[in-house]
Amino acid sequence: MDMANKASRIAAPERNPQRTRERILVAALKEFAAKGFHGARVDTIARRASINKRMLYHYFQDKEGLFKAVLRRKISERQAWAENLSGDPAETLPFWFEAACNDVDWVRMLEWEALQETGEVIDEPERRAATERGLERIRRRQEQGLVSADFDPRHLMLAMRSLTMFPVAFPQLTRLITGRPVSDPRFQKERAAFLKKFAQAFRPSQGHRVKINFKDTP
Repeated sequence: MDMANKASRIAAPERNPQRTRERILVAALKEFAAKGFHGARVDTIARRASINKRMLYHYFQDKEGLFKAVLRRKISERQAWAENLSGDPAETLPFWFEAACNDVDWVRMLEWEALQETGEVIDEPERRAATERGLERIRRRQEQGLVSADFDPRHLMLAMRSLTMFPVAFPQLTRLITGRPVSDPRFQKERAAFLKKFAQAFRPSQGHRVKINFKDTP
């Protein structure tokens, strides 16, 4: 009997809360990206994470709590990246475009949220605080002479996000305009080169207006 109990304990899978949370968050991002917050199903997320629904509620209380956890994880990840970038638009624009290409689920999740928004977005105070930290980084880099101080930081942030996320958010328009899907490595290389050159528009002028020659862009 003792031997049987010992064998049973050995055969039982080891509990690892961190690994379980990770599986849930990965599965949740996929489900929210595919169906949005309202269309996502907790049953599907639990099944993808190979857990029972009760365990999911144990870690995240409810679907909104899970959505918040996914958002906060992604925002925290991006803030860490942003802090480690030089602040030079020629580096940051291609970087954020590549990040969008490598994380299509995140972009789609934001698109679903935009389509389904009926008022205040989920976790808005936390997200406003994160946005303000991003704006403060832009102001700091304007003071350092890395980014033009002629622009309102809010519109700079919006412009930069638009330039880097739009091709991924609207892949059909990207293909119609360029003739290539956003997943095509050739398109991604061309876009990165364009962004690096276009970054001159965000730099401080050196006593004259910067002229951007697009003819040399691949």
